[in-house]
Amino acid sequence: MVGGDSMKSTFNTQIPNTFSISVKAEEYVEYDSVADLQNLVPRLDGRRVLHIGGGSNLLFTRDFDGIVLHSRILGIEVMEADVRSVLVRVGAGMVWDDFVAEALRRGWYGAENLSLIPGEVGASAVQNIGAYGVEVKDLIERVECVDLQSGEVCVFDNATCRYAYRSSIFKQEWRGRYAVTHVQYRLSTTFVPHLDYGNIRAHLEGDTTAEAVREVIIRVRREKLPDPVVMGNAGSFFVNPVVPREQFEALRQTYPAMPFYEVDNGVKIPAGWLIEQSGWKGRALGPAAVHDRQALVLVNRGGATGEDVLRLSEAVCAAVQQKFGISIHPEVNVIG
Repeated sequence: MVGGDSMKSTFNTQIPNTFSISVKAEEYVEYDSVADLQNLVPRLDGRRVLHIGGGSNLLFTRDFDGIVLHSRILGIEVMEADVRSVLVRVGAGMVWDDFVAEALRRGWYGAENLSLIPGEVGASAVQNIGAYGVEVKDLIERVECVDLQSGEVCVFDNATCRYAYRSSIFKQEWRGRYAVTHVQYRLSTTFVPHLDYGNIRAHLEGDTTAEAVREVIIRVRREKLPDPVVMGNAGSFFVNPVVPREQFEALRQTYPAMPFYEVDNGVKIPAGWLIEQSGWKGRALGPAAVHDRQALVLVNRGGATGEDVLRLSEAVCAAVQQKFGISIHPEVNVIG
């Protein structure tokens, strides 16, 4: 191990990942300040570089022959506040759900529907995490980054990030170029509930406080999703597909009970339902399996490699395509 108290570097070391897949990095570096990250930039030249959060949205198919970076930048700073809202600046290395809990404790609202989503604050801005009718893009005002080519500190407003469903410019054109150091969120000082997605209202039993919404969402997520400590997984493995209205109407003639959600550019159909209807819920290919309670989740039953999980995901995608004529794609980032 090399590095001082604020930066630690280890070699040929296990990469943290919630799939519990044994995979190593040539070098693994944790830093806890912007200055430390900037000092690292000259060492990155000519090397493969991967910046990770909590390892919750990654599938490694082999060891990583390069340097893996992980932020330990923590803290919450109030930048602006008035009677309606508060602008907070949060370190990218903070666990996302810890931030949600602290926001509610301080009377800041807007993120409660995103409770218990795994990962860290920095990844929320890259992935545009979302759940139960809320996307983090609706809370983000600015994203602070370091350019891993020049070491320059850059601040991007929400529009520049080009957020879309589970996507951003950081996952597309700028993939791998910037490391998020802080995210600025605009939260409300008044709670406005979002209860109509995922049948949240039915679980609340009349208590519609923010704390009650958070508790319900945590309970529902724990009932549906396996604990990665017990069974390796990355949560939702696939993105819910959005199809043209014409295709949706044609499918509904055959599948009148098909669940759906209206979105701006078409109709969103739950990928978990498509997978279940294609006969894959609970099925396995070797040590990798589709979860028996939530078909959107692929799990490592023990000893699976990244290739095992990838092979399963390809079989699932092919089955959905054959039955419905719909292409589904991984939400998880496959690193090979």
